[in-house]
Amino acid sequence: MSVYEHTYRPYAGPLTSPRSRILVLARYGMAEAWSSKITIALFVLCLLPLLTFLVGIYIANNPLAQMAILKGSKMLAIDASYFLKILTTQSWLALILCSWVAPRLVSFDLSDNALPIVLSHPISRVGYVAGKFLALFSALSVVTWIPALLLFAFECYSSPQPWFFANLRIAFGLLAGSLIWLCFLSLLGLAISAWVKWRVVATGAIFAALFVPAGVGGVVSAVLSTKWGFLFNMPYLIATLWERLLGAENPRMIGAFGPLPTAAILLVLLLTCALFIAMLNARIRAREVVKG
Repeated sequence: MSVYEHTYRPYAGPLTSPRSRILVLARYGMAEAWSSKITIALFVLCLLPLLTFLVGIYIANNPLAQMAILKGSKMLAIDASYFLKILTTQSWLALILCSWVAPRLVSFDLSDNALPIVLSHPISRVGYVAGKFLALFSALSVVTWIPALLLFAFECYSSPQPWFFANLRIAFGLLAGSLIWLCFLSLLGLAISAWVKWRVVATGAIFAALFVPAGVGGVVSAVLSTKWGFLFNMPYLIATLWERLLGAENPRMIGAFGPLPTAAILLVLLLTCALFIAMLNARIRAREVVKG
């Protein structure tokens, strides 16, 4: 039968929900991220400090272990400062993991000209970014807020005194601080991946995006004798926010010019994330522009 004699009809069967389409992208994104042995090695490296913190919680709540290991020295205090160390350590290890995983998520689709094909399917640009974001966010969650809350639960179980309700703020601070940091890291990683094709350069660009403005902000604060230059220092801002969320603020972190308002810190984080979204919006397109 000739081709023109066929009767073609559009597909009228059931369609998958938009949420399921996003999960498909997230699943393939995670498979791509974990396909490297270096990713697995970095993941194991990120989990090693948790064993040290776990042993610390056990020793702090076991008198026999204190006598055998600490030998009468100062007892180990499990408080907001202790969990701040957990959050800080795991969050900066998550940065290392992000710098390796994130460059593969978007740059490969762009370099292989696969993005127009993906977006020709029933999925929007927002759904595409959401799928990639979910893949990266899930990978980083395994080394940040999930193990941190498990350690919090272990302390609640091991403590001889009622500990949960008296320290509920710590659990909230661990969760909120981790989620804010992971949203920032995920958007940063995807934005860099969308604009830089080479993996090594993209990895360096992620670190540069954090620490180069921090140096500029330090110079501005020193020259103008103002605290507002620290708004460019993202490591300082996020560390200050973590301390306030957990209730373990360290006066040495405030600096010589007085503390920064929490509202200003959140505003800078929000504006920075908006910049990353604008970068993704400018790059994620359903068409390829060829310059002749």
